[in-house]
Amino acid sequence: MKSIFVSDLHGKIDRYEKFFALIGEEKPELVFMGGDILPHMMKKSDKYDDFIHDYLMPNFVELKEQLQNDYPEIFLILGNDDPRVEEQKLIPGQRAGYFTYVNETTVSLDPFSIYGYAYIPPTPFQLKDWEKYDVSRYVDPGCTHPDEGYRSVEMPKDIIWETIAKDLSLLTAGQDLSKAVFLFHSPPYNTSLDRAALDGMMVDHVPLDVHVGSIAIQRFILEKQPYLTLHGHVHESARLSGKWMETNGRCVSINAAHDGPELAAVVFDMNCPGNAIKRLI
Repeated sequence: MKSIFVSDLHGKIDRYEKFFALIGEEKPELVFMGGDILPHMMKKSDKYDDFIHDYLMPNFVELKEQLQNDYPEIFLILGNDDPRVEEQKLIPGQRAGYFTYVNETTVSLDPFSIYGYAYIPPTPFQLKDWEKYDVSRYVDPGCTHPDEGYRSVEMPKDIIWETIAKDLSLLTAGQDLSKAVFLFHSPPYNTSLDRAALDGMMVDHVPLDVHVGSIAIQRFILEKQPYLTLHGHVHESARLSGKWMETNGRCVSINAAHDGPELAAVVFDMNCPGNAIKRLI
């Protein structure tokens, strides 16, 4: 079960060209895309007015025509830089079988179950479509609350009471997670996967935490011990911590985000993800 995992491509055409070429060369059975797949709202693609319709979908179509029966199962979520208003444009691609959009749902892939979850804890960024409180209504210094900033879709009425911790509990209630694969955008808190370049920075004389991942996801991994978790969001983490993969108990966690110009692709066998390799292309 050869698999490829990428995250945080941010609509960069050169990375997508390498990504599609890699799938054609490697012919994996499974592909995971961990969010922030679109150009930033303030930095529209130079070539495409509608990135999903004009670029992503035609390339998925071309890839499927090229690979035929070797076309992989592709699972994707959006990330905090992806406006949620774009979510509806993914529905036709899912219906046509080019990929599966797995945010806040689960898909059975015997013997595995694939879960997706795009939300991250509060940040200083102003687009709040994919932000929720983490385990409480506390936000780190310099960050803004989920009901502040702006949204590309209508704000949920109960957003001030919603948390990532509550969502994960509801999403997995009563489920056997021994073969569960989670496609998260946020990494777990206080790990080698969520190390941000905030050293020495302060807000109102308060030092900033250099770890910006989710406490809820960290606790979920430690307590529930899923089989594999895939993450992105913090581009510089691997460079600063020196690690892009770590193991907690039986759970393997991987962050594919990258702050260099290359495409970062993690290639692994689903049956032994601890032997994954990271390729910079």
